[in-house]
Amino acid sequence: MKAQTILPRAPLCGVSPLPRHAKLFLMRQQPRPRPLPMALFAAASAAPLLLLVLAVMGSGAAAVGAFGYMALLSVLLDRLSLHVAGDAPEGSEFPAADPLLVVLGAGHLLILPMVTFAVAGQSGLPPWARVLLVMAAGLWLGQVGHPAAHELIHRGRRGLTRLGVAMYCAMLFGHHASAHRLVHHRHVATRDDPSTARSGEGFYRYAMRAWTVSFRKGMAAESQLRKGRGLHPYVVYVGAAAVALVLAHLLAGWAGVAVWVGLSLHAQTQILLSDYVQHYGLQRRIVDGRPEPVGPQHSWNTPHLFSSALMLNAPRHSDHHAHPARPYPALRLPEAGDAPRLPWPMPVACVLALAPGPWRRAIRPHLARWKPPLAAT
Repeated sequence: MKAQTILPRAPLCGVSPLPRHAKLFLMRQQPRPRPLPMALFAAASAAPLLLLVLAVMGSGAAAVGAFGYMALLSVLLDRLSLHVAGDAPEGSEFPAADPLLVVLGAGHLLILPMVTFAVAGQSGLPPWARVLLVMAAGLWLGQVGHPAAHELIHRGRRGLTRLGVAMYCAMLFGHHASAHRLVHHRHVATRDDPSTARSGEGFYRYAMRAWTVSFRKGMAAESQLRKGRGLHPYVVYVGAAAVALVLAHLLAGWAGVAVWVGLSLHAQTQILLSDYVQHYGLQRRIVDGRPEPVGPQHSWNTPHLFSSALMLNAPRHSDHHAHPARPYPALRLPEAGDAPRLPWPMPVACVLALAPGPWRRAIRPHLARWKPPLAAT
């Protein structure tokens, strides 16, 4: 049998790792940071939802507040807070974690028709408030609704999984529930994963490839899994999307359909941006002709406090790939020398990625530390 080649992980450029006894000594001298409390997850993620509801009811000030919260406040609070939340003890339980996901899921399913009517129907909102409402709702759906749906599709309980699928279907993105679990988690950081952005690949080219190839590969994976048995999930995804658009038409005619589609595309852009940023340029090494096991070095992470609470710890992405069923309050942040860290909060990185040239120049020196050899034998 051919011996497997084991390649040492390259340390950060110019940084010598501390000996283990030195690390343990430093850890004992510093107070252990506390993990994020459930109250902060609930407040950060649900507060903009409340503002969106008030805006739908006719409050222009709430529309301004919702947009300011999602576009500016989270970034400002990340910059002001130097605190990095700690890791929950192994085996910790969070009884309120799933109920919060259910609340956010219900809010997600309600806010889409509510915003559609408020923007396209006879709501009495002035035009400027309708524009802000669409922008704020799209940001919330993509940055809060998506992490909640993502958590739900990884849950073992059928009801929770179905709620997550319904959330993606409402955004006309139902295939993500299959492609993410069956394709992305298996092939992440390889050429076989459409959701892993290649080094130098701009976001817009990536988005077209990721959407279409994920749809096709997710459908093939589901077909292989079922082999003709039972109702194919893609029938549900397409049917649910059609029902959503019929509902939009009933609410506000063709203008309602246009608003619903616009909101969905806005939210899908947020989802694709997060996938683009969280794996950009990272590759699994080829060892004896096969990709190495997925490790913490194959996902970008961020330690920023408020955006972690807002996005349900989605920026702790390496640990999610290591433990897909681990609930979001328990996700751990790898050491800076063990996994890539973005120098910006996740929302800021996603905005920067919208400009391919500046993004490539800004991320290049950070990516260079984590580029593996292309192959090993």
